[in-house]
Amino acid sequence: MTFLAVLPHLGVVLVAFSDDWYATILPKSMTLQHFEIALGHDLTVSAIANSLKFASISTLLDIVLGIAIAYVVVRSRIAGRQVLDFLSMLPLAVPGLVLAFGYLAMSQDGKLFSMLNPTKDPTILLIIAYSVRRLPYVVRSAAAGFQQTSETLEEAAQNLGATPLRAMIKVTLPLIMANLIAGGLLAFAFAMLEVSDSLILAQKQAFYPITKAILELFQLLGDGKFIASALGVWAMVFLGVTIVGMTVLLGKKLGAIFRV
Repeated sequence: MTFLAVLPHLGVVLVAFSDDWYATILPKSMTLQHFEIALGHDLTVSAIANSLKFASISTLLDIVLGIAIAYVVVRSRIAGRQVLDFLSMLPLAVPGLVLAFGYLAMSQDGKLFSMLNPTKDPTILLIIAYSVRRLPYVVRSAAAGFQQTSETLEEAAQNLGATPLRAMIKVTLPLIMANLIAGGLLAFAFAMLEVSDSLILAQKQAFYPITKAILELFQLLGDGKFIASALGVWAMVFLGVTIVGMTVLLGKKLGAIFRV
């Protein structure tokens, strides 16, 4: 089952390394040239910069919103807080293409959010879409951190004169920093490689993120599919390094960060 799961990835890797592959089971010859071209192509340079910008801003929004939502759900006694928890998890249940077409429909000319029309400038809409799609990761990691940390520590700080907000910032947040780092890095890594929203909402080349650039490169005649596959391999390397680095940095398995 694992082999079947990674088989498409192996195919992409082989295409990226192949110099010529036609009517044979394996490539006839190998080359590293496509990887160099993939990072230096005019389309990919701007796409990487766009993805970094969109993913960074959306991750910051996710961290702020995730901490706030997790605090309300875990620490407060507000009626209906479970509904807020459910709504924050809802993006996991809705396909990305459905969400993307929803954003596209509500931002058309004559609609309420027409000022966000992606045909003009999709930046704001892409940041919102990335944030919504990856918010559940930060909410779950922050909620697990709050549940793993005793509330009495905040109460002790408040007894010494700290406000509830100051007690959370000075006492609780440093204790759950590992959870926030894990959730933030996951949100950032997956936002960098977001597919559905990028393909639908990024309609001008100047705003293409990495995944849309891969699609455009694949459609080029000649070496297009080889360069696109090489960029895809770079994306896989980025995601792998992020996960490994997160594990080394935090000193524990990634799943333990989200465990209650």
